[in-house]
Amino acid sequence: MMRFLGYLVIVAAALWLTSLILPGMHLGDGGESLLSQALTVLAIALIFAIVDAVVRPILSLLTLPITCLTLGLFILVINALMLLLTSWVAGLMGLPLAFDSFWWALLAGIIVGILSSIFESIVGAASREDARA
Repeated sequence: MMRFLGYLVIVAAALWLTSLILPGMHLGDGGESLLSQALTVLAIALIFAIVDAVVRPILSLLTLPITCLTLGLFILVINALMLLLTSWVAGLMGLPLAFDSFWWALLAGIIVGILSSIFESIVGAASREDARA
């Protein structure tokens, strides 16, 4: 459970930072309080985690031939599709996440992946040091 909560915080931070970097990604409303914005980003991260856990394995299996043909680069398209699906589901729930185009979602997928990896390595290194002590 703690691992999942840590994953949610990492994904939320990566989504939030990506929305600050990319002008084509819109996350949250500017007029909200800080707590409201944080809860919105966490809710969107939860939706992303569910979409990623349920839809990604099916989509990855179905697109395995094209992923092999492109030497794995099609995974970037799958990342973008997961973000677009998350945006659609979040919109149904009244949560503000939008992309100006597929290309912004593709770039956001790349940045979110990189930031998540960096954050996970930092948190993983800190938890390993805590376990040794």
